[in-house]
Amino acid sequence: MSNATSNEGQTENGGGRNSDSGNPPPRWVLKTMTRLHVTLHRLSGGRLLNTLAGDDVCFVTMTGARSGRRLTIPLMHVPHGEGVLLVASQGGAPRNPVWYNNLVAHPEIEVNHRGHEMKLKARLAEPDEKAALWPVCDSHYAPFADYRQRTSRDIPVFICE
Repeated sequence: MSNATSNEGQTENGGGRNSDSGNPPPRWVLKTMTRLHVTLHRLSGGRLLNTLAGDDVCFVTMTGARSGRRLTIPLMHVPHGEGVLLVASQGGAPRNPVWYNNLVAHPEIEVNHRGHEMKLKARLAEPDEKAALWPVCDSHYAPFADYRQRTSRDIPVFICE
């Protein structure tokens, strides 16, 4: 039932807190977990799987950069004004998550958080904006600070309004 059937929908949520090596699990594991998470959330009518390890997630529906297909993935929920912030951390991996390319190519997204649906447009935060946004992101999901320490990559933050 999930639309997340390509690498374009890879989630960042699998490689976080419990990884001893600091490396995210293999891509196929992330894809399988993402599909299951989205499917069970949908089957429950949005009542189940709104958290990951106790932290809120939102479900982001986007258009694949290469395929043009609509897909949905769970990402950490960071509220910001009338929208959300989406952090392309991928657990501090050396490369951006594949969904980063989707938002750059097709910034019009839909975000569902606990039944509240929003149509938003994503844009990359400028460096000066991002410095002010990190404390907000970290307060909603503390591992983001660890992820920034794990990588030399400048982790992108999308402001979705």
